[in-house]
Amino acid sequence: MSEAGQGRRHQRRGEPQADNAEVGSLYQSREKVYPREIKGRFQTLRKIAVFALLGLYYLLPWVPWNGRQAVLLDLPARQFHIFGMTFWPQDFFFLALLLIIAALALFFVTALAGRVWCGYACPQTVWTEVFLWMEHWTEGDRAKRMKLDKGPWTREKILRKLSKHSLWVIFAAWTGFTFVGFFTPIRELGERLIVFNLGPWETFWMVFYGFATWGNAGFMRENVCLYMCPYARFQSAMFDRDTLIISYDEARGEPRGPRKRGADPRELGLGDCIDCTLCVQVCPTGIDIRDGLQYECIACGACIDACDQVMDRMGYPRGLIRYTTENALEGKPTHVLRPRVIVYSVLLLALLVGTLTAVAMRTPLRVDILPDRNVLYRELDEGLVENVYTLRVMNMGQEPRTYTVAAAGISGLVVETDPERFTVAAGEQRAIPTRLRAQVEDVRGAGQDVTITVNAVDDSVSTSETTRFHGPVPGR
Repeated sequence: MSEAGQGRRHQRRGEPQADNAEVGSLYQSREKVYPREIKGRFQTLRKIAVFALLGLYYLLPWVPWNGRQAVLLDLPARQFHIFGMTFWPQDFFFLALLLIIAALALFFVTALAGRVWCGYACPQTVWTEVFLWMEHWTEGDRAKRMKLDKGPWTREKILRKLSKHSLWVIFAAWTGFTFVGFFTPIRELGERLIVFNLGPWETFWMVFYGFATWGNAGFMRENVCLYMCPYARFQSAMFDRDTLIISYDEARGEPRGPRKRGADPRELGLGDCIDCTLCVQVCPTGIDIRDGLQYECIACGACIDACDQVMDRMGYPRGLIRYTTENALEGKPTHVLRPRVIVYSVLLLALLVGTLTAVAMRTPLRVDILPDRNVLYRELDEGLVENVYTLRVMNMGQEPRTYTVAAAGISGLVVETDPERFTVAAGEQRAIPTRLRAQVEDVRGAGQDVTITVNAVDDSVSTSETTRFHGPVPGR
């Protein structure tokens, strides 16, 4: 094993380095990685993921739905439109549930298949892949890019670099524009952008998000995964010997060595690895998978595609580098269903069912009852006692509705609102003065609970809230 490989093994095990020079290298600047283009089944899957995910990101804001943008997070109006549903700040717990589900899903997938999220769906990986495509189009393949960077500044180099950065900037600017389009209606945003009439916050976030995309995907690339993303650091806590990871079959591949095509490695005393280093050249993080599992590996499968092609040319079986488990490499059985996977599955399923049920049963009407704090009750003629309230009625639906108010909890309770029937526009809130009257002798003690119900006149929705009805203290 190489010294670099031994150093990485020490880092993974938490062992001290052998010499100070090795430790000092941790603080040196990282050399630029020039990933080589490769084709194969896993790279095809990655491209499909890139087009699908970026297609959703860039096209979703342009999809109309019932006269408005399908996905619009309208912060000024405090309304979050997700297709046919509108969520409010009062629905914040749905966001909390969504975040918990996302975390559990990540734990579940990691326990099963390692860092496939990083390799196929992470935004940093997806955008970096697109920026690498643009770099390949403008500067050429790996060898040409390395030669171009090392060479002097010629007219060709300036033109190629300028072309690359122009594409990067345009793509990053479009990314920033689309990001803001999730919070401001994107068609309106486009019209105002053409005439340079954007608001300060829209301008700030468009520039900030575009600049972050340009910097992270164009320059920092794998360094975001290695040094900024916490997932790379704690992923090992979710791995076990039955987790599906990308591994090099050391027993089959060692000892390494070059040989002619078709040569029998056993006659040469060699393993199947011809030490071509193609697996290193295609790695987007620049690691050597033959040194064992490393936290830098994002499980993209590029090394598998590269090695399989080499094995095909040499006439050897595929799978020298493959998705497998530590137990499988050692000839032991792999257990897919194991305690942590079962626990993650049960929790994830319960949360998904609970969240979908809560959303389906969600009532698009909210009522807050505010009692009059100045006077708890008023004694009227004919032995009546009156309580005054303000109902704050919020229509959380997609269309205006007309409501009436009813009350129960005391015999002969009378409710009076101003007006008797009132209409609340979609997404609006209205304060309704409300009076409740009852006979003094019907009120138990100094007061009792009553239920106020707000009903839509078309019987499409209703909601009830409980409040306190106060009366005079008996015997006074």
